[in-house]
Amino acid sequence: MDTLVKTGITGLDEVLRGGLPRQNNLLVEGAPGASKTTLGLGFIHAGAALYNEPGAIVSFELDAAKLLRAIGAKRLLIDGLTPLRLYAEVHELPFREDLHLLIEGINRLGVTTLMTAERDETLGTVPAHERFVFDTIISLTRQEQNRRVQRRLTVLKSRGQDFIGGSHTMRIEGGKGIHVYRRAQSRPLNSPDQPTSNERVSIGSAPIDEMMDGGLYKGSVTMLSGISGTGKTVLSVQFLDACIKAGHKTLLVSLDEHPRQLMRNAASLGFDLEGMLARGELFIHYESPLELELDVHFDRVIKLVEQEGIDCVVFDSCAVYEMTSPAEVADYLYAVATFFKDRLATIFTNYESPELLGLSQISQELKGSHLVDNIILLNYVEISTVLRRAITIPRVRGSRNRQITREYVIGEGGLLLLDENAGHADPAGVVPQLPFSSYYGLLSRSPSRQSPLIDEAVAHGDKMPESVELPTAASS
Repeated sequence: MDTLVKTGITGLDEVLRGGLPRQNNLLVEGAPGASKTTLGLGFIHAGAALYNEPGAIVSFELDAAKLLRAIGAKRLLIDGLTPLRLYAEVHELPFREDLHLLIEGINRLGVTTLMTAERDETLGTVPAHERFVFDTIISLTRQEQNRRVQRRLTVLKSRGQDFIGGSHTMRIEGGKGIHVYRRAQSRPLNSPDQPTSNERVSIGSAPIDEMMDGGLYKGSVTMLSGISGTGKTVLSVQFLDACIKAGHKTLLVSLDEHPRQLMRNAASLGFDLEGMLARGELFIHYESPLELELDVHFDRVIKLVEQEGIDCVVFDSCAVYEMTSPAEVADYLYAVATFFKDRLATIFTNYESPELLGLSQISQELKGSHLVDNIILLNYVEISTVLRRAITIPRVRGSRNRQITREYVIGEGGLLLLDENAGHADPAGVVPQLPFSSYYGLLSRSPSRQSPLIDEAVAHGDKMPESVELPTAASS
């Protein structure tokens, strides 16, 4: 006979490391509307439908022992411990002793029992003596945030077994009942033997690969930051296209744009996303940020990755995670990075910067530098009255990356870097534009970030060389 009883509730057995010890007494506590009864009914139904274990639901009019013996039940649901306690208090009955007798009697019947109880809002839990007699205690919560209902499940204790602690997302899903999604942060292996590779993955542009000392290391995490319109999604698609040509399976996780819009925009630059999807080379997972729950989202992504053998992934954009779940985003992104590094999958994440010119930080709340191996910055440079796009790569771990600023345009094939030493026409085709290398410096709008070389020259009254053009406002 198996030592563990599977609850049959999707995700809960995973949290319980396989199930409950047989003949365990389980208390499910929670406020009204927290789905205690729904979970209990799911436990009884799964036993009968999946595991050949008849169950019984006891009401106050039935004798529990008679009902259990009559049907040979192996599972018991007593829905409502709180009314029994209140009845005992009103009639001055020794409820604590009676509860112990009830549990002992149930144990002799050889069943696994689930009881529900209303949480005492003044104490935050059911009374301590009630909690003590149960082997396992599960707490359910229900909160409304931003006009959305969020349900959580936490295993507070479970005698005789290990379990995954913390708060897990719980949903009631049509045709399934209760579905528990274990918290994303509990999934990484955090193995000291995390695999690494010397193999490089092209970003889809030879000049950018050259700036990165040969491309991205396989299994690395890259953060691409820039304001809207700088081409973050374009470069992401360019990367996926290069990965597919190299024989990798790819995934685009989109939180900003609907897949149909992505495919239309990509086609205008020569990328056939629709064909990639049809051939099974690319998968697109889209979720609206309006209903995003990180545990659920992560569960869906990793199951797709494992099922399809995907090893190159783009997340567009992680700023949505920060917007929807600011308190959880740092831990979540750490879980994402660790999970995919354990699989030697190469990850590309986009981040929407709020700054038009220059970049003083990736995010005030999210300190992303410790999460990623490579950082690519896309931003605008304002020279005279013209906005020009610039790419800078300040970090590529384990590489001798070129820490320079290169100009690029967006066209057929994605981001196209311009010749470092040759000029070109402005968008109107009238005024010739000098290459970035012709300027003394590319300055930020912020006076506090002005080049110290210029500050020093002005302080000494030096005259700038007439051959050097100084933009009045530009980006570093």
